[in-house]
Amino acid sequence: MKHKIFTVFCIILAEIAFSQKYMTKSGTVHFEANVPLFEDVDAKHGTTVAVMNSDSGDIAVISTIKDFRFKVALMEEHFNENYAESAKYPKTTFTGKIANFNKENLSATPTNYTISGVHNFHGVDRNVSSVASIFMKDGKIFISGNFIARPADYQVKIPKMVMKKIAEKVNVDYHFELAKQ
Repeated sequence: MKHKIFTVFCIILAEIAFSQKYMTKSGTVHFEANVPLFEDVDAKHGTTVAVMNSDSGDIAVISTIKDFRFKVALMEEHFNENYAESAKYPKTTFTGKIANFNKENLSATPTNYTISGVHNFHGVDRNVSSVASIFMKDGKIFISGNFIARPADYQVKIPKMVMKKIAEKVNVDYHFELAKQ
């Protein structure tokens, strides 16, 4: 029994030690839900953490909700208290995989890859897929892409009074500069 536990421990340790991890703590996630003729609904998060296993193409991303910054402080307050409910749901996460990813094929020329996985926001898990531009330069992996999110899909309730001021489809874009760990 001790031999089996030791063997499993060694396998896990070897996987961690020999896998190629790339990471950033300064990734950006930006979203906008603008409607013409109304004030911009636009926020940016500049301290998003992203980790990628370059051997498998697995990727994980986490952002703290309260760190999204709006141009208008009152809008930021309403976002945190009324829509995202950041006290109850403090983080948004994504865990997924880059399809057909092979680090050996990366160059300074951006190549499009599909990233698919589970995005959690407001306590709701949704499957999302995104086309991302990925390239390698100076030993770092750069990933940029976008996807559409609908507040209704994440059970975000928008009061009727402001419903026409917030787009039904939120454009989300992300940019990560990952360094080898």
